[in-house]
Amino acid sequence: MKAAVLACLGMGIAATPSVHGQSPAREPFNVVEAGIPQLRRAMEEGRTTSHEIVQQHLLRIAVYEDRLNAVMAVNPGALRGAEALDRERAQGKVRGPLHGIPIALKDNIHTLDMPTSGGVLAFQGLRPPYEATLTRLLREAGAVIIAKTPMTELAHWVSDGMPANYNAVSGHGMNPYDPRRDPREATFDGRPALTTGRSSSGTGTAASFWAANVGTETTGSILGPANQTMLAAIKPTVGRVSRHGIIPLSADQDTAGPMARSVTDAAILLGALEGPAPDPNDPAAKACTPPPNRDYTAFLKADALKGARIGIPRAFFYDKADVPGSQELRGALNPERARVMAEAIAILQQQGAVIVDPANIPSVLETDRARNPLAWDICEKAKGQDADCSVVLKYGFKRDLNQWLASLGPAAPVKTLT
Repeated sequence: MKAAVLACLGMGIAATPSVHGQSPAREPFNVVEAGIPQLRRAMEEGRTTSHEIVQQHLLRIAVYEDRLNAVMAVNPGALRGAEALDRERAQGKVRGPLHGIPIALKDNIHTLDMPTSGGVLAFQGLRPPYEATLTRLLREAGAVIIAKTPMTELAHWVSDGMPANYNAVSGHGMNPYDPRRDPREATFDGRPALTTGRSSSGTGTAASFWAANVGTETTGSILGPANQTMLAAIKPTVGRVSRHGIIPLSADQDTAGPMARSVTDAAILLGALEGPAPDPNDPAAKACTPPPNRDYTAFLKADALKGARIGIPRAFFYDKADVPGSQELRGALNPERARVMAEAIAILQQQGAVIVDPANIPSVLETDRARNPLAWDICEKAKGQDADCSVVLKYGFKRDLNQWLASLGPAAPVKTLT
């Protein structure tokens, strides 16, 4: 990986030195921890260029990737793309707030310039015949697609007991806040001591490998890694961001969304991910209308919590609950987590939120086992062994993965899930 990144850097530097030449008198701009507005402002003021920004991020990948394993693939054309965007800026053409900003995509999102493997050996090196709609929208917005990020193999839907954010193509992803291997005997298989949180790892964003990244979620793969790597993230309503060109788990629940170091960055990225009109390739896209100019930053208000009603679902999520069919009470936070949540609730109140406590979820209180979701596992078991679990995701996975494979045409390395 390091050799590939350095080769990419060398290629870009030799290509067009006149575009990114830097005056010795100019103070260098540092991309570490820089948000999207800071990067944009530095380019507008002539303190840096997209080429320099992308080059700095590539150098960070080259230096730290061996410890973090946060990259599935680096875009070999990232610097050339940045140079082209610099030329557009010099000519007075700026596509939007992401113009020249490096963004990474999860490895289940189609790109034409990098493989899309979903972490699966059978798909390793796959070049899909079409790009994802969100990839196209990001390019139109001026983003530089710099790399692909790791994910749990096929969104953790093909095995029992696979560690979070492990796949057979790239191995274990590490958490930048503690990039050690787990030394405990029971889990001494190379996994990180501190989990990265399911798929679509936010490691590279937290480590300033790029400005922000796009994750995907079915049941936690945006929110989980954002929590574990201290990022802001948004899980959009299904259909708000097109799912076309994304390896599915189940289209009924799949959604792509932004992961970034700040709420502002996440809002900017969400606006670019959402098309100006419904995607004809995604029937769910018709249900959502974007805000004016697809600008979510207009809703970033310091007093936005005043009067907002926020419910606290105590049963199971905070306190132990009686689950039909279970021999003991289940759920609840441990004392340390309970203290953190109490502090968070107090801050919400200080900011003017109306706290509804408790606001228990009715189905969690159901005494009828058939109507209580806690009594049913998410089904990953083999056929004939799934009488005690929900088969909704299993059904969707079989249906949607086969449809995705069919969409690849001759490029499909295998033709069906079977």
